[in-house]
Amino acid sequence: MGPLGRPVHDILHIDGAYGEGGGQILRTAVSLAAVKGQPIRIENIRARRRNPGLAAQHLTAVRAVGAICEAEIDGDTLASTELSFAPGGPVRPGIYVFDVAEAREGGSAGSTSLVLQALLLPLALADGPSSAVVRGGTHVRWSPSFHYARDVWLPALGRLGVAAELSLARWGWYPVGQGEIRAEITGRAGPLSAIDIRAPGRLRRVAGRAVAANLPAHIAQRMADRARTMLAAEDIESQIRPRRVRAACAGAGLFLVAEYEHIHAGFTALGERGKPAERVAEEAVAELLDHHRSHAAVDPHLGDQLIVPAAFAAGESRFTVAAATGHMTTMAWLVDRFGLAHVEIDETTVRIRPNA
Repeated sequence: MGPLGRPVHDILHIDGAYGEGGGQILRTAVSLAAVKGQPIRIENIRARRRNPGLAAQHLTAVRAVGAICEAEIDGDTLASTELSFAPGGPVRPGIYVFDVAEAREGGSAGSTSLVLQALLLPLALADGPSSAVVRGGTHVRWSPSFHYARDVWLPALGRLGVAAELSLARWGWYPVGQGEIRAEITGRAGPLSAIDIRAPGRLRRVAGRAVAANLPAHIAQRMADRARTMLAAEDIESQIRPRRVRAACAGAGLFLVAEYEHIHAGFTALGERGKPAERVAEEAVAELLDHHRSHAAVDPHLGDQLIVPAAFAAGESRFTVAAATGHMTTMAWLVDRFGLAHVEIDETTVRIRPNA
């Protein structure tokens, strides 16, 4: 017998060190395990990171997905590098609340959007509607901001048939967090829809928010002014609004959305002590312009997030990217390990062929 009393041959073993070797393998693996009802064991969790093992946001994601399918979990402790996860039944739609701060003494600004990424697909494929509240960091490094999740990620998933709405109740910045996002998710019966997005279409405009939390209003204004100036030099229409907000701690950032005819692309830069507001704007705009000049449909942060839901579609999906990323090749490997789909990444074109 293996972990959690299951026969060893029934457990799918996942090497958490594969590919990019970060938290994405863990979050996606437990998400897919919940959808498929598949017991898994993950080893070498976040082996390629400076601090391997489960951090607060990863622990929260595991427990959150466990809660929606009544999973038996072994190894769900901070810094654990091995985890067993066995769903206790089908995913249950319902009302859920999760707080990243509860996973670590002293709290955490761990990413709310990454926890939501683990929850969304299982709840979207469940047989009824759900509401999920996630508390923690809403605009923090190494994760999609709330605005990226709402304005880029969810619309793209909507093309696949995932129906969800996202709202921001409180802003949460590093290092305190204490932000809150709320998701309303409509479950569906049957497979998702295939997508074909090989060209972004015409760039209609760039919309954005320059935000300063608990900081002088001129910081947000300077980010907005610099971004508008840079985009105007490229003959790109923009509407970037400066905004000063309240939060549990100071923070600043610029959140841009390039609105193309067929898809949105998102770009973020965050402020930090000693970093001029103008430099924050320059970082976000430079990334946007790089993407725009590539003529790819999907931005560098979205490609891996489309592979997994496309594996549940009725038919082949395809989209273009500027270049394959480590996260994309890792997701291609993982959906193959679960027997869901074959993913072909041919230079700038990604094809996902579901097995069922």
